[in-house]
Parts: sequence; structure tokens; C-alpha cells
Amino acid sequence: MRAPETRKMITLEVLANTRTTPNFATITLGGPELAHLENMGHDQAVRLFFPRAGQERLRMPVSSGNAWMAELLLLPKSRRPRVRNYTIRRIRPERGELDIEFALHGDAPASDWARRARPGDRAGIFDLGITYLPPADAAWQLLAGDESAVPAILAILEHAPESLVADVFLEVPESGDIRRDIIAPEGAHVRWLARDGAGDLPGTLALAAAKRAPLRPGRSYTWTAGETKLPTGLRRHLVQEHGVPKSDIAFFGYWRHGRSSPG
Repeated sequence: MRAPETRKMITLEVLANTRTTPNFATITLGGPELAHLENMGHDQAVRLFFPRAGQERLRMPVSSGNAWMAELLLLPKSRRPRVRNYTIRRIRPERGELDIEFALHGDAPASDWARRARPGDRAGIFDLGITYLPPADAAWQLLAGDESAVPAILAILEHAPESLVADVFLEVPESGDIRRDIIAPEGAHVRWLARDGAGDLPGTLALAAAKRAPLRPGRSYTWTAGETKLPTGLRRHLVQEHGVPKSDIAFFGYWRHGRSSPG
């Protein structure tokens, strides 16, 4: 991961809540403190702080570095905010706005907040930086993710150079979540995979499709994320079946099926 040179706690407010597709919502946040955020592009992630259901206001930590976590843990849950990692989908610094896109998973705390967030509600962010770091001599790229990684991969494609050659596999809950108007270089071959109630574990379709796809010639760079079986399974396949160096694969288990993050 490449972190920004300086980081600080940033408090913002909800400007809009838009249902992007049946299973995705986009929360637009803004405020003067956004000027402190370094726009790094690609899969730039932040710690997102939001109030728990029933809390009257957001209590943001004042510490930076690693001290903020200890500060939060000293608070009783009745006053402690929820904290989750999310990717910045888009940022408009000239307007003091950024978008964070949520995959709405059942009654998970972040999904619940994303459904009920209204203009004027408070939320905070702490910059984490980017993990998408392809080597300069990569001839092509493989990008694969389930719905939890769709916002990051779409942001990567929007910031990619026009010379990018890539095979992209994006899995979503249903066909209504497929985007018809994405921005991507012509050399990026994007394939959408919708479960449409088939009952497959999230990530299963993307993993199977990526494993079936023939590898292009030349050095590759892989970025894959989602339910943990997808990135770990794809990495194992590329290393064991194709001899791809581990250093050329960035993989991230964003979540584990059947488990909810504590806090």
C-alpha cells in the first residue's frame, strides 16, 4: 500500500444518497475539511466513521496515526462510531465533494447506515492510500472482484491510462446491477457476471470465469478483492497453475461470508 504523505481526521456531511442500482447506493459527502485529503486516485481507500443506529451525533477521534483506534476503544459502544474501510468512488475537489459507493449486504451495519443516511448527517474519513500499484513493465492486467470490489475496480479503470490492456471480471448480485456506462480504456475487456438468485457464494462466478480465461503473453499484474475465497483462490490458481510470481498479484479479502466485522 502507498499511503499519503500527510493524513488527518476529516469530518464531512452527507450531501446526497442515491440508489445507483438495486444493490448499490452512492453516498456523496462534502465539506471544507475535504481540502485536507490528498487525491491519489485508483483504489484510494479511507476509514469511514459513521454513527451507530440511535446515536444522536458522530463522535470522531482526534488522534491520528495508530492512536485513534485506542482512543475509540476507550469509548463505550453507546458513544463509539462504527468504522469500516471503503474506496472513494469519485472525488470532485473543486466542489468539495466525494462519492463512496456501497454494496448493500443484508443488515450489515454499513449497509444499514447507507440506506438511512440523509443530507446533513455526519460522517468522517481517515485516508489509507492505494493498493493498486502495477509495475511499469506489466504488459497486461487482470482485475477481478465481487460486488464489494466493484467500486474500487471501476475507479481503477477510470484513472487508468488509455494504453491499459486488461481482462476485468465484475460479479454482482443481479443483472440490474450491471453498469452500461462505465468509463474504461478500449483495451480493457470488461465482463459482468450476475448471480441472479442462483445461490452461488459471492465471488464464485468471478473466480471461475477468471480461472477459465487464457492468460495473455507478457508480464501480468493482478489486482483482485472481495469475499476471501475469490482473491485467495485466484492467487493460488495463478501461482500454482501458471507460475505467476506472487509479487505480481495484489489480493485482498474484503470480507468473509457469514461473518460480520466487529466494532
